Amino acid sequence: MSNVLTRLFEPMAIRNHQFKNRIFSTGHMTVMLEDGSPSDRMVAYHEARAAGGAALIIIEAARVHPTGVSARPSILAYREDCINGYHRIADACHAHGCKVFGQLSHPGREMAEAADGSFSVAYAPSAIPNERFHTMPRELPLNLIEEIITGFKVSADRLRRAGLDGIEIVASQGYLIAQFLNPRINQRTDKYGGDFENRLTFVREILDVVREGAGDEMVIGMRISGDEIDHDGLESDEVLAIATLLSEDGILDYINVTAGTSAGLAGSTHIVPSMAFDNAYVAPLAEGIRKKISIPVFVAGRINQPQLAEQVLSSGQADMCGMTRAMICDPLMPQKAEAARLDDIRACIACNQACIEHMLKGYPISCIQHPETGRELEFGNLKGADYPRKILVVGGGPGGMKAAAVASQRGHDVTLYEASHHLGGQANLAQLLPGRTEFGGLVTNMKREMELAGVRVVLDTKVDFAVIERIAPDAVIVATGATPYCPPIEGAEDAHIVEAWQILQGEANVGSNVVIADWRSDWIGLGLAEKLIRDGCAVKLAVNGITAGQMIPQYARDKWLGDLHRLGVEIIPYARLYGADSDTVYLQNTTSGEAMICEGVDTLVTSLGHQSVTDMETELMEWSGEVHVIGDCLTPRTAEEAVLEGLRAGAIV
Repeated sequence: MSNVLTRLFEPMAIRNHQFKNRIFSTGHMTVMLEDGSPSDRMVAYHEARAAGGAALIIIEAARVHPTGVSARPSILAYREDCINGYHRIADACHAHGCKVFGQLSHPGREMAEAADGSFSVAYAPSAIPNERFHTMPRELPLNLIEEIITGFKVSADRLRRAGLDGIEIVASQGYLIAQFLNPRINQRTDKYGGDFENRLTFVREILDVVREGAGDEMVIGMRISGDEIDHDGLESDEVLAIATLLSEDGILDYINVTAGTSAGLAGSTHIVPSMAFDNAYVAPLAEGIRKKISIPVFVAGRINQPQLAEQVLSSGQADMCGMTRAMICDPLMPQKAEAARLDDIRACIACNQACIEHMLKGYPISCIQHPETGRELEFGNLKGADYPRKILVVGGGPGGMKAAAVASQRGHDVTLYEASHHLGGQANLAQLLPGRTEFGGLVTNMKREMELAGVRVVLDTKVDFAVIERIAPDAVIVATGATPYCPPIEGAEDAHIVEAWQILQGEANVGSNVVIADWRSDWIGLGLAEKLIRDGCAVKLAVNGITAGQMIPQYARDKWLGDLHRLGVEIIPYARLYGADSDTVYLQNTTSGEAMICEGVDTLVTSLGHQSVTDMETELMEWSGEVHVIGDCLTPRTAEEAVLEGLRAGAIV
């Protein structure tokens, strides 16, 4: 093991439980449940991280009372039938020397729809509305408070009987316990509200009964936001005082520090921070708490590399690092880090596209770089090829690279041809957008996968049918991508019109007053708007959607929209490009059909989608060999679909 990571791989003991290193997977919703209990898919998902070297798995937040159940699937720990699923996760992870905790939670007012699609009756300490979900909660009556506290006790007992090693109480991100702690939300006048000490009563009673239900052997911790970073949210000095007093009560064995709140759009961007946030930016909040308390402090938030975790630990900011998305992206990250194989780690780029965004849409989580995640039962142990075949991959974008790597790992003889001088396809353009440099890590990581798999790469070579006949492969995987879609624009001959790719490649001059016609409603329009306004242009972003960034993960979108507002970008929603002339852009409202006219325009920038490059597919229609078409040349989408289809193609050739 490299001595630069000595602190990260130093064992630690908490309440007679030994942790083999300082890496843990935080509690996060996976959408892998069956009737409120962990499924086989969830067991396989967590076992993959345990097998990869994590010291601790914290299973996602479970509900302790029916009033906390919403349309978002969650483990129902208040039901006896949850025990078997928990037990199977514990057994699977324990076999790899990994400890397992369960989270207990109640969302309070942080809920909207019920499981049947109707609006829920949400409960909170006081009837203070939620801004994000537009929920007006009902003030909790004393009898329900008592029921919820009892729910924590019986749920803790079930986790103990399931064989888990610890329990983490969720007091973070504006959920029910945090609502009781917050004087701007808790306006009760009984023993659960009022002064600072009274606002601690609810969580103290919960901790008492959780210890009773858990017994003496289980570790008990609490997750809290070091700062909720939102209007009316808990602030860092308040959280510091809360953590200090609770740590002195003698029940908590650790405090796990995160940031943000579910209650507002600004605070929610910190729940799963995108690449727009600095790496390890939550660590200073953890450090402030660690200096005041004597129990261990955990931290999570954009710690995506073992070197970063080592810095956090060695500088005394925390005792253990949550690296959840790092292990979603590369389950073997801890194992590789301990073996000093740092270049082999597939680093998370915090795109949020297939992890948190899948969860928010109600789909099992995955990863755009590692679509095996969440699909462990299907792709976790790929079978080697029955006999080696000659495989030709045409196109070196993310999909082609993934297909090549997987096919080669299975034992095939694989050559990838790329017509340009660089691998990566559109990912090379995506990383040129402001704040998106980290997206280039997708290309770096895929290149390394191909190197380790033994793929031959040929650049600057366009493949045609003659090349196919000469090489005579057993199968061809076509991954030729897409190019910008440029439909006719009325008046274009009189206007200055440039396409998004031209700007990113430095091939276009742009005037001082710009309109961006953004049909895609994704990263490109947002990024171009930021780039051009930072370059000194006046920018109007006209979006063919209900908002800019409509098609991208909401936490990333909301952060970006806030940045653009501060910069002064004017956003025009519901806008269809109609035409342009020398100084005017003509838009049409997509709902009313009425004209929207932008005058004094120097340049119209278009981001109107892509069209598939199908030449290779067409040439191969008469070929007798096996052909697979993947990614944007099948139909234009995102890197996620390209890489997933690359995995599928590589797995079956």
